[in-house]
Amino acid sequence: MSPTSILRRHRVAALLGAALIISPVVVSFAQSNSGLSTVAATTQTPVAGITAPNGSFAPIIAVTKPAVVTITSVMKGQPQGEDEGSPLGGNAPFDQFFQQFFGDQGVPMPKAPPQQHAQRQEALGSGFIVGADGTIVTNNHVVDGASSIKVTLDDGTELPAKLVGHDAKNDLAVIKIKADKPLPTVKWGDSDKLMTGDQVLAIGNPFGIGTTVTAGIVSARGRDLHSGPFDDFIQIDAPINHGNSGGPLVDVAGNVIGINTAIYSPNGGSVGVGFAIPSDQAQKVVAKLMKGGDIEYGYLGVQIQPVTQDVASAIGLDHPGGALVSAVTDGSPAAKAGIETGDVITGFAGQEVKDPKDLSRAVADVSPGVKETLDVWRKGKAMQISADVGRNSDDQKTAANANEGGSQSGGQGLRVPSLGLGLTDLTPDIRDQLNLADNQRGAVVEQVNPDKAASAAGIQPGDVIVGVDQAPVKTARQANQAIAQAGKSGKKSVLLLIDRGDSQIFVAVPFAAG
Repeated sequence: MSPTSILRRHRVAALLGAALIISPVVVSFAQSNSGLSTVAATTQTPVAGITAPNGSFAPIIAVTKPAVVTITSVMKGQPQGEDEGSPLGGNAPFDQFFQQFFGDQGVPMPKAPPQQHAQRQEALGSGFIVGADGTIVTNNHVVDGASSIKVTLDDGTELPAKLVGHDAKNDLAVIKIKADKPLPTVKWGDSDKLMTGDQVLAIGNPFGIGTTVTAGIVSARGRDLHSGPFDDFIQIDAPINHGNSGGPLVDVAGNVIGINTAIYSPNGGSVGVGFAIPSDQAQKVVAKLMKGGDIEYGYLGVQIQPVTQDVASAIGLDHPGGALVSAVTDGSPAAKAGIETGDVITGFAGQEVKDPKDLSRAVADVSPGVKETLDVWRKGKAMQISADVGRNSDDQKTAANANEGGSQSGGQGLRVPSLGLGLTDLTPDIRDQLNLADNQRGAVVEQVNPDKAASAAGIQPGDVIVGVDQAPVKTARQANQAIAQAGKSGKKSVLLLIDRGDSQIFVAVPFAAG
């Protein structure tokens, strides 16, 4: 196979696994044109229909609706979330998600109508009052980039608002208004107690028609939309639309258990698939934002991925769990502490790390400069490592849910029938085609048998194998020998470290499937 054909078949995949292929839908904010799209809850238990205490939700709405507000953000030029070329806007938190899953799938990407550069634009969203002094919670994307913010209360009163603090990573913001009397508020609920099938109400101002209440159930928990490092959305089927962003998702007790944020939609309207930020996550962030300004997150400097059963078997863990380090950023706190590629982080600051999300959130919650202890599994042994947590910036990943020297052999190909792979050495021509550094070493995957184990594990033509069972390999022959040795040792699977695009990932390939 020629280097050009390798490149043509090579695809860049997400750090945590193969990309999901979704039918042609649009992930949209619930803010309206004036606005954004919102989302909410979760489901598991079959329900015959939505029922309410005593046959009506009116008592709940009577308590919560007065604390829900409409937020109008005034901007100059194109409104945020309506940039040409993306249905979400260039800076929208979900833009990367949209591009990743739909950009190369031939799905039409709607464009906003042309806007005059200096034209005054208004963006519409929702929010809810958590302090009688006028403290209001909403989505960051509702107010981001606004030159002025106006709040309309449930009784129609319009008041100017100021931005107190905002956090793009969690898509949350706190604004404040001054009123001549104490304002009605809503209370935070406990989203951790939510179960799939629980009834929920979404409140907001869709399309600017006025405060609206819709009912539904929790459809799922823990949804990851790849919009940020802390995705843990509640999925709901309660209808939410443009303008609902930032509005509350409440339970049958009238407590806020989520903040409506996004929807899946083929046409920009609700189709019963919405997402909300859980209250337990939001409440902690809001408490920090109420003190003013932005939030500083801790930074470790590792790319991480889940530990599957095959990976656990390959590295000698008795059960899957933890966060597998697939790359360590040079000069990062992790590098300085001695964290290595192939380590499995099973604990952080005394808390168990069950998966990569656990580690990302735990590191993010630590103040920069604090020293914390990590529990690490390395080459069959458990150890503890202390690390000084750094400061996260926009070009760094907290603990992101994602090269050595040697001689060349001249590009001779080898077959690895046990896994269904065809390997070849890196040549200058192949490095150029794959945009690799001159000092890159490893074995290029030239062919993958679709009926064999490597294909089932997600190995792709164009991948570069740089490690086998946590030992570096520089050539196709070294990779082949290391794989053969792993098979002879009686292991059920072999762990390959793959360079793919701009990232590194571990892929465990079972011998049994080969």
